[in-house]
Amino acid sequence: MTEKQDAAPPAITPKTPAPRPDAPAGSGPVPAPTSAPRPVDEHDDEHLDEEDYAPRKVRLTLSRIDPWSVMKMAFLLSIAIGIMIVVAAFVFWYALNDLGVFTSIDETIRKIVGTESELDILQYVERDRVVSLAMIIAVVDVVLMTALSTIGAFLYNVVAALVGGVHMTLTDD
Repeated sequence: MTEKQDAAPPAITPKTPAPRPDAPAGSGPVPAPTSAPRPVDEHDDEHLDEEDYAPRKVRLTLSRIDPWSVMKMAFLLSIAIGIMIVVAAFVFWYALNDLGVFTSIDETIRKIVGTESELDILQYVERDRVVSLAMIIAVVDVVLMTALSTIGAFLYNVVAALVGGVHMTLTDD
């Protein structure tokens, strides 16, 4: 064997501990671990002890929200909700039609009003009318949700400038 292969691996020397991010300023560095760290293979997660790595806590303040990003996000989410409204209306109409709910309601109204009445419920609950109404509701939903979300972001920025925003503590568990 060569001399390099017989030599022991280099000793791990502890570095100066860095200050903790959640500690108050000037509180000093993080205390060194009581036991010497051991070399760990990067693919070997079994040797990592939970007590060696405590979750960090970081206190952050949400002081401003970008209205443009809120508008884009709200627009895309409201498009998805609009599609769900149209699909749900379509499926709901087919379920009620297959169960015979519309014809049952029409027969009941004809019994109450009489057969000479020109009131025809079935013409108001046609599939095309129901889906068209759902599409109109979906378009209104897209416009309103996008506008209200963007206005909400502007209002949050104004209020956050006055009171400082939302304080939160994040951890990495």
